[in-house]
Amino acid sequence: ETLSRAQNVTWTDEDGGEAHGLFYAPASMRFEGIGLPPLIVYVHGGPTSHVRADYHPEAQFYATRGYAVLYVNHRGGTGYGKAYKDMHRGAWGVWDVRDAASGAEYLAAAGLVDPEKRVIYGGSAGGYTVLQSLVDMPGFWSAGVCLYGVSNQFTLVSASEFKFESQYSYTLLGHLPEAAAVYRDRSPVFHADKIVDPVILFQGDEDNVVPQAQSDMIVEVLKARGVPYEYHVYVGEGHGWRKPDTIEHFYRAALGFMETYVLYR
Repeated sequence: ETLSRAQNVTWTDEDGGEAHGLFYAPASMRFEGIGLPPLIVYVHGGPTSHVRADYHPEAQFYATRGYAVLYVNHRGGTGYGKAYKDMHRGAWGVWDVRDAASGAEYLAAAGLVDPEKRVIYGGSAGGYTVLQSLVDMPGFWSAGVCLYGVSNQFTLVSASEFKFESQYSYTLLGHLPEAAAVYRDRSPVFHADKIVDPVILFQGDEDNVVPQAQSDMIVEVLKARGVPYEYHVYVGEGHGWRKPDTIEHFYRAALGFMETYVLYR
């Protein structure tokens, strides 16, 4: 009874498009909030993946600390039929961004979360959605939490050593050089001058899926422009955390950052 139960939610955006997700309301016996809870919108990796109604320790970690959590199963992901999945063809950085935002709006309109305190959060392809959302919708999100996110679509194709997804971007964005304009438009590093919201970034220095240079590039721009940020590089970590010390530091850093820029801003 001390944990949050996943609730299936479905909503429509302003154009009538339908998206899905799992909502975890706060379930805290130790952290009593005042008013509506802050919201963490979690974007899965893949990007053609999905989040199932399993036991998710990460959702419980935040829900038991007073946060509401929405896992977005955005258009382009699996689990809702082929037509739903195929919406990602050529549209990476479109539906994921829109569905994350409209999901936050849906929960705010339902009176379930604070509309002024919302975080977009994700790793890998989800980390890319974090950065692209901060570019496309400045001021909408209170903060971003980005784990090894893609910032440059060109170098993801040319520099990644992850053979399993070596041609994945051709489906998600198009073939090069014909689709170069799309790659540039969907690369946050080329539009990072639009980012105004605080963002915390995490990266493993041995990541061969989304190399460290992807995070380094976006951090250089944030630093030059004076955007509030933190950057943590974990030595000996790859595409995800394995060491207990890393995991503990990550959650402490993420919580501390959200307390500063979301809870008490």
